[in-house]
Amino acid sequence: MGELVTVGAFEGGLAGEALAEARARVAAAAALASGAGTLVESLRVRLAGVTGGVLAQANAEVDGRRIRVQRAAAGLGDSLDRVADSLRGRIRAVTGAWAPRPWSAQAAPTPRVPPTGGRRIVRRKQPSLVWCSPEAAARTMDAMDYDIHLFTDPATETDAVVYRVGPTGYRLARTLPAGPSGRRTAPITLSPHGAPLLTEQQAVDRLEAAELPFLFFAHPTDGRGRVLYRRFDGQLGLIAGRV
Repeated sequence: MGELVTVGAFEGGLAGEALAEARARVAAAAALASGAGTLVESLRVRLAGVTGGVLAQANAEVDGRRIRVQRAAAGLGDSLDRVADSLRGRIRAVTGAWAPRPWSAQAAPTPRVPPTGGRRIVRRKQPSLVWCSPEAAARTMDAMDYDIHLFTDPATETDAVVYRVGPTGYRLARTLPAGPSGRRTAPITLSPHGAPLLTEQQAVDRLEAAELPFLFFAHPTDGRGRVLYRRFDGQLGLIAGRV
């Protein structure tokens, strides 16, 4: 599989030797985790220098399902150890029966570079939001190693998010408040509140004032849900569903 692994570096890119080591380690982890009949394709590893260490990210398709893992550590070796272990676990998880990820409020934050001149939105994503149940959204969030996932809730036909929070590790929030939608097959708690109506600048100000890792809000012009999140370079990203 090694020759099928592509490598790259994002902001704060590292030397070619580091990318070569990452290629070998990630390919070996994927090969070890792949069982009979499991197809792992489009395997890519990316590295970035971050404050206090190295961030490693691996993306792949496993039996047609997209997965992603990313881990940071003080050194390249430790970062690759962590991402390789996570990749093996993620491949096994998506090829078996889904089980909720353990939740720990004591998880250590990944180091981020403090920006100069104030934080601003430097990346915008406009995906086509998938209509799916909150349980399916939670499975996607787990497979992609996200802390929050934006989707369209068919029960209310509104933009919604699932995100990682205690006590169960999963929570559902919608742009408009609504009650539970059918029988739950996953331990997802429900936020009783709709998303706050905020402009982008108001959302940035609230996220900064409350020191939040991300913020789900609705824009007052169209009522559509958006997710503002912190990037690893210390700046901000924005996700808004394609119109």
